[in-house]
Amino acid sequence: MKTKANGININYQIDGPEGAPWIIFSNSLMTNLTMWDDQVADLKGEFRILRYDQRGHGGTDAPAGKYTFDILVNDVIALMDALSIRRANFVGLSMGGMTALFLAQRHADRFDHIVSCDCGPAATPQSAQQWRERIVLGAEKGMAALVEPTVGRWFPADFVASKAPVLDKIRDMIRTTPYDGFVGCAYALSDYDLKPGLAGIKIPVLCICGTKDATYPGMQAIAATVPGSALVDIEGAGHISNVEQPDKFTKAIRGFIKS
Repeated sequence: MKTKANGININYQIDGPEGAPWIIFSNSLMTNLTMWDDQVADLKGEFRILRYDQRGHGGTDAPAGKYTFDILVNDVIALMDALSIRRANFVGLSMGGMTALFLAQRHADRFDHIVSCDCGPAATPQSAQQWRERIVLGAEKGMAALVEPTVGRWFPADFVASKAPVLDKIRDMIRTTPYDGFVGCAYALSDYDLKPGLAGIKIPVLCICGTKDATYPGMQAIAATVPGSALVDIEGAGHISNVEQPDKFTKAIRGFIKS
């Protein structure tokens, strides 16, 4: 389904019973709302679940140009308003995890619980340079050229070697991400800083991270700074921890929101 919000058509899907507490799931760069299939299958009996494709991804419009987290955050609030969702719980991973923490800082009145997963507290000159290199690679050789390098960064070598069917699903998501959407969000990831607002967050926050993810030290720093927050380790998992170890990931979400 699609609705107009914040000037674009946003693709979304709703599952679960009317009247149940809302959970909104927000995807990472180069994925789409199907990255949450395991979580939705497990949680839709108890929660009303909204999944959406972030700007530039999946079935959502992909306008050309540089995006910012200001825009990505406003997309969420506009989507909630369009669907008459007053309050929700929010779960995001990587780019979605940063979106979650900006929402906690700026729109605390709209959320009951925030779950931020596998993300870092700020861009760095080194990370910005890496994004520039990936933007050039995509321009010269297409999104297909980003598939295997990305899978290798996101998942530990032993998981890649297992040839799990879910990896082909991930590869397809990367390959089919609109180039303009990838570029727009890559610029957002090149220039953001959550740190000034973390200590002022007043709503409950849970951090989840794969212990083999490069963002793990950053998630430890976030959890140490946000008052009252906790960090759940997904032992041995890489960057897309909800796909790699869905049962442990989903159990952590359920326990946190129901607490």
